[in-house]
Amino acid sequence: MWQAPPAQVAREWLPVLDMPGPGPQNRWTVLLRVLLLIPQFVVVWVLSVVAFFVAVIGWFAALALGRLPVFVTDYLTAFVPYDTRVTAYLMLTLDRYPPFRFRTPDYPVQVELRPGELNRLAVLFRIILVIPAAIIQGLVSAGWWIVAIISWLVVLILGEMPRSLYEATAAILRYRMRYTAYLLMLTSAYPKRLFGDEPGSEPEGPASATRPLVLSGAARGLLVVFLLLGLISWATSSVTATFTSDNNDDGTNPTERVVAPLVPGP
Repeated sequence: MWQAPPAQVAREWLPVLDMPGPGPQNRWTVLLRVLLLIPQFVVVWVLSVVAFFVAVIGWFAALALGRLPVFVTDYLTAFVPYDTRVTAYLMLTLDRYPPFRFRTPDYPVQVELRPGELNRLAVLFRIILVIPAAIIQGLVSAGWWIVAIISWLVVLILGEMPRSLYEATAAILRYRMRYTAYLLMLTSAYPKRLFGDEPGSEPEGPASATRPLVLSGAARGLLVVFLLLGLISWATSSVTATFTSDNNDDGTNPTERVVAPLVPGP
């Protein structure tokens, strides 16, 4: 008996990060990476302040219209790739300095966003809904920065980033980009796939080194390490803050208790 073929399920589209694979880097630019990026830090800070106010306007508009206004979409879809390019260069994934432009079709790092219709209820509670993704993004990023000096030394000595470290860093960059895009209402897709994509997940074949982003076992292990380090750092800072707060409840500085007997007078 003839049966109709099963209906195809629409595949959720996630924001895409396209990057080239790891390659040789100039050791001088690696050595001075943070100093070289100081002008970009200033620009990104200014752009992020503007993005905050534009996003607030977009939030109110999305509640009424079910989508972002055109001017909000235009600015935020330019800001997210700009911020991602600067972060990718800062995290040593490539050696080409990011340009001071919004539109850079010839730059190796590209971000594809497809803003569209938004669920008003999801927009209303966006700040609450994004909390789990914010925690994951914060922990894994904190873990990466805890060992950043080691990564910097490795790239400085070898002249390039090892493949496993590159894959883990690219996964963090992509998740951070997807988190930002969701927070700014540029996508309805919740941030996911921190641990990479499945082989063959791109029907039309690989488009770049990070589409699809298939992680090796070593890269996934590094992501677990980064998450654990971020969790330990958060727990340590929380305990330290609690201890400091408890010691200061009586209005006495713990340092003063040690120094006071050595100071003449009352």
